[in-house]
Amino acid sequence: MSDEAQGRFYIPGATTIGLAFSDGVILASEKRVSYGTLIMSKTGKKVFRIADRIAAACAGLVSDMQVLVREVEAYAKLFEFDTKRPIPVKSAAKVMSNVLFSRRLIPLITQTIIGGMDDDGPSIYVLDVLGSVLPDNYAAVGSGAQIATGVLEDGYNEDISQQDARELVLRAIKSAVSRDVMSGDGVDFMTITKEGIQEESLNF
Repeated sequence: MSDEAQGRFYIPGATTIGLAFSDGVILASEKRVSYGTLIMSKTGKKVFRIADRIAAACAGLVSDMQVLVREVEAYAKLFEFDTKRPIPVKSAAKVMSNVLFSRRLIPLITQTIIGGMDDDGPSIYVLDVLGSVLPDNYAAVGSGAQIATGVLEDGYNEDISQQDARELVLRAIKSAVSRDVMSGDGVDFMTITKEGIQEESLNF
């Protein structure tokens, strides 16, 4: 892509994090929706519920996030209807991968972290615009990902508690927000445990 074309084409920024702790998963994203140098919204939602114990957090075009999540949510409901059991997190990630790959010629502009709890315990998966699926214990995507990843790497351990995990995720997002102009204005959390999904929202 030429420099001139890059100047006309803006990829929206974000800082989005997924982290697995001892008893569940935390997904979080800041709230700013930007387009180039313009802040379109300070209350954008980039963390979405997919099933009773599965959610996704995205960075990219909000419209594409919404399309992707709605489609995966529909497949999750069909799976539960057919099998009489909840869809596993790995299967939901694979469905999302298939949806993204099927749109590869006109891609959905979103980086996604999907995570949740099932019989195998907590897990998260990271997906790019073409549907590559990478399992991990923690991940950050979006324009603030490099800054957030440094904080996560410094503070993460596999036995981290829910409270410490929440504080680590919040610290990582605040660090990214302080340096990334395309991230800011608060954070939305989804904490997923065997009891279900708990939502929380904070303003900065």
